[in-house]
Amino acid sequence: MDAATLSLGAGLLTIIISCTIRLHVGFLAISLAWIVGVYFADMSPREVMGGFPTRLFMTLVGVTLLFSVAQANGTLDLIAQKAVRFCKGNVGVMPIMFFFLSFVLSSIGPGSIASTALMAPMAMAVAGQVGIPAFLMAIMIGHGGNAGALSPIAPAGIIVNSVMEENGLGGYETLTFLNNMVAQTVVVLTAYFLFGGWRLLNRHHEGELVVPSKHGNPMNRHEFEQKHWLTMGIIGTLLISVVFLNVDVGLGAFACTIVLALLKAGDESEAVKLMPWRVIMMVCGVTVLISVLDETGGLALFTRLLVDVSTTETATAIMAFTTGFISIYSSTSGVVLPMFLPTVSDMAQQLGDINPLAIASSMNVGAHLVDVSALSTLGALCMAAAPKQEDSRKLFNKLMAWGLSMTVVGAATCWLLFSVLLIGID
Repeated sequence: MDAATLSLGAGLLTIIISCTIRLHVGFLAISLAWIVGVYFADMSPREVMGGFPTRLFMTLVGVTLLFSVAQANGTLDLIAQKAVRFCKGNVGVMPIMFFFLSFVLSSIGPGSIASTALMAPMAMAVAGQVGIPAFLMAIMIGHGGNAGALSPIAPAGIIVNSVMEENGLGGYETLTFLNNMVAQTVVVLTAYFLFGGWRLLNRHHEGELVVPSKHGNPMNRHEFEQKHWLTMGIIGTLLISVVFLNVDVGLGAFACTIVLALLKAGDESEAVKLMPWRVIMMVCGVTVLISVLDETGGLALFTRLLVDVSTTETATAIMAFTTGFISIYSSTSGVVLPMFLPTVSDMAQQLGDINPLAIASSMNVGAHLVDVSALSTLGALCMAAAPKQEDSRKLFNKLMAWGLSMTVVGAATCWLLFSVLLIGID
């Protein structure tokens, strides 16, 4: 067996294990990269380790550290609690508000997992008190977080844009973000009307809502303090600097974290404990293995396999369905997209008359649309926060069916947007 076939086998094994066993896929990928690279592909250990994405690692650590500070000092909690008050008791507005809030929080840096973890306990508690179906609220929160997931300063957006840039598709950060945001928003609005959200607009809840907080601050009994204003001000300054002054978001986030620590507005030690180290190392480990695949020809072999089952007319639909189906069981940003996106340019070249951006966009949108299934992190977070009176088995089945249906919806949507209408495609 040649090195190309063996390395591709290692990559596919990584995907299969990520779908079936709770083993850390990043560490597995590094181990497989070492074995295949050094003992079968005549690579040195230094060459294998050279595939570690240092820049991506630094950016992810910097951004997640800063927003972990904001989570640890209660800033994000308070923003979410205050937003509930703007609904003024209108039950039908509450799901929309939680979608929007989840989207905003995800977009400005924490990402979909962190924003959903923050919002799910609050939103599900409110849903139980005012009679909003838990299934509908889970869709609103999860897709809200995912609508902002590919923001250029969110972890998933950083990962996707980094991989795309390395493969000749740099400069499409805003388009990548907007494509995913529009697709997620259309799905949410459809679900809102399909599952009766509009009927709730005529209902009002009287009295106070008990909104849980990780920091023990009941709603309406805690106001913004100096540390919260400082946190929001410094995060706002970073965002402006990134957009208008071209400041590196990762390095800038490190500096902002230190400023907050010096001003006694945040505890960096507590923030480190909240950081998603598992996801960060998963992404970096898989990237090391992919560099070995590229070096040995395994990536080219994987591309040929994808080309064999695709045509210029069906490539967008097939890639959206494939990445979506795998993402139901595996990590979208940690495994699926780092594995598939590097094939885009060669795949487009071999297929002929198709823009590589159309394929990449289909992978990004298709993989993210399914992430509210019961087996995905976002769906699981919503299930864990569901009210006690909710039938957990029924909620699991509904979210599972929803995630599976999104593979078909994603395929059809991406085919329509990127093959027929050519939205954002030159």
